[in-house]
Amino acid sequence: MEVVLTSLLLGTLTGKIANIAMVALGLGLVIFFHELGHFAVAKWCDVKVERFSIGFGPIIYSFKYGETEYALSIIPFGGYVKMLGQDDVDPSQLSSEEIALDPRSYSAKPVYQRMGIISAGVIMNIITGMLFFAFAFRLGVASTPCIVGTAVPGMPAWESGIQPGDVIHKINGNETTSFMDIIRSSAFSDGDITMEGTHLNGEKFEVNVTPDQTGTRPQIGLLPAQSLQIPVYQDPNERITSKGTAAASAEPRFLPGDTIKTIDGQKIENYAQLQRTYAAKSSETLKTGVVREGTPDTEVVEIEVKNNPFRTLGLWMEIGPIESIQEGSPADRAGLKVGDKITHIDGQDVGKALNPLRLPNYFSGRAGETIPIVVNRKQDGAQPTEVNLNVVPLDNPAWLEHPVFSNTPLAVGSLGIAFHLIPTVLKVEEESPAAKAGIKPNALIKKIKILYPENETAADWAPIPEVTYEFDDKNKNWANAFWEMQVRPGWPVELTFSQDGKIVEKKINPWVNPKQEPDEQWSLPVRGIRLQSLREIQQAESMGQALGMGVQYTTNSAKDIYLTLRSLITGRVSPMELSGPVTIAKVAYEVAHDGYAQLLLFLGFLSVNLAVLNFLPIPVLDGGHMVFLCWEGITRKRPNEKVLTAATYVGMIFVLGLMIFVLYLDIFLRALS
Repeated sequence: MEVVLTSLLLGTLTGKIANIAMVALGLGLVIFFHELGHFAVAKWCDVKVERFSIGFGPIIYSFKYGETEYALSIIPFGGYVKMLGQDDVDPSQLSSEEIALDPRSYSAKPVYQRMGIISAGVIMNIITGMLFFAFAFRLGVASTPCIVGTAVPGMPAWESGIQPGDVIHKINGNETTSFMDIIRSSAFSDGDITMEGTHLNGEKFEVNVTPDQTGTRPQIGLLPAQSLQIPVYQDPNERITSKGTAAASAEPRFLPGDTIKTIDGQKIENYAQLQRTYAAKSSETLKTGVVREGTPDTEVVEIEVKNNPFRTLGLWMEIGPIESIQEGSPADRAGLKVGDKITHIDGQDVGKALNPLRLPNYFSGRAGETIPIVVNRKQDGAQPTEVNLNVVPLDNPAWLEHPVFSNTPLAVGSLGIAFHLIPTVLKVEEESPAAKAGIKPNALIKKIKILYPENETAADWAPIPEVTYEFDDKNKNWANAFWEMQVRPGWPVELTFSQDGKIVEKKINPWVNPKQEPDEQWSLPVRGIRLQSLREIQQAESMGQALGMGVQYTTNSAKDIYLTLRSLITGRVSPMELSGPVTIAKVAYEVAHDGYAQLLLFLGFLSVNLAVLNFLPIPVLDGGHMVFLCWEGITRKRPNEKVLTAATYVGMIFVLGLMIFVLYLDIFLRALS
């Protein structure tokens, strides 16, 4: 056993070193080809090249060949070619008459030659980017198909009626090729986007969706589907089932590479069906049939998986107004409106006789029945009025759509509504953890921290972190906090609340109500099985087709970068979405795990990104130099030295400031968090 484990660990370590080396080589090549473009055209124009450097700052290693020094510098965020008469640190050389007298200086060359030298790096990156893409598609690129895994409650796609399992065929009349098309269209669209697709039942649909603008970028709230296969991780310590869940204790054990085929003998064909089946039978022990990796499909191993009961504090919170209503849903047909607050259901008080957190189960369990409800409706400029309505719920499993993000409202899928929970306690269950902690009705929850269990650390639960939620008029995310408690079984919480005029802190352990029978337990719609992302391979049949795909991907990537820049300028996309060198290296390392094709695809995008950004009209960058050359070509005069120097320093300050900003995002907002 020790030998096997040692071999696995050595294999993992060797793989990591190989990936790091591959990433370093790939990123270095992107920079190298850019500088090679400048270098080659400069030599062709007989310009004296004094230094060719990969990286900036102090030189780590260098050697001289001919008249040029070739160097590797300490800051690996780019590179430069130092020519006689051209120096970004000393821009006065560009307007120096003395240097211009040297026929081999950059400044002595005609404008068209200098334009060729400056643009050569960008052109080289476009060419190499296209080749990176072409080789990637020839090998076969794994992409995420346009199949919906989750429609986030309260978001535009959910409101339009898009459901898990739906396939999106067209966006704004254009055929989709991967799930990235959905993300791209949402982020860059100026208005509504039109989506055409097929529901899981085969019915065609067409909807208009207005992207939500409240986050750091416009989005419609769709997440991709997963496969039915458990991943095979390179790291042998990576969990394939979530710690503390029913799947983690199932017998026989789930193994890496298992593919789910049946549940209680029922054939499972896709992720949406798997989700729905687990949610519909949430309180039952289910036999999950899997096919082990490398065995025939006929050899199905049945694994008994118990239910995952909800862990609660025993608190009943106040229901908030309806935030969202799905088009054509029972709630929509019944006349419910956004802003309505449900006060009574079947004559029972919501919050005192009915727990708002259990309304998804209440309505799901009464599918097809006519249920009377009372809502408090605000009228413009008038006092709120009570409105009596009747709803007929659909047969949709409870908690199938769970509040996965902070500020995601709680959805009642069988009605098609979503609402927040106000963190005011209306009821405390007898003998519950909250009751034992002394929490009473009318207490106001201010903050909740979900903490690692005693004597356990981040290493025991990676990658799941501790989380803290603060509640106020803007952050009404009790439903999401409650969901995060469920994905952290056995974790204690620290509640901060105001009660009787005092601020109180209490550490509480959530419980599973012991009075509930196992088959009657309020249970989660998931069992804790981790599944691999759904992927399909896009592969060119010939090198000619691969080159065509490379050209198309290069064009689309350049267009996306310009659209991103436009969205940043107009404020549609937040600067917080930017990534720096740390994130780029991290993503490249992760992509390298997926093989050469995915790494080549990433390097292609990086090459195009470098080309586009370098050609922006910012002094210090190639685009800034091109602006001054255009001025010189039109006016037949060299730029004024003072103007040139001032512009260069402004550009340098801007670029350095941007670098510091993205490094801050990388390190403090991403890596450390």
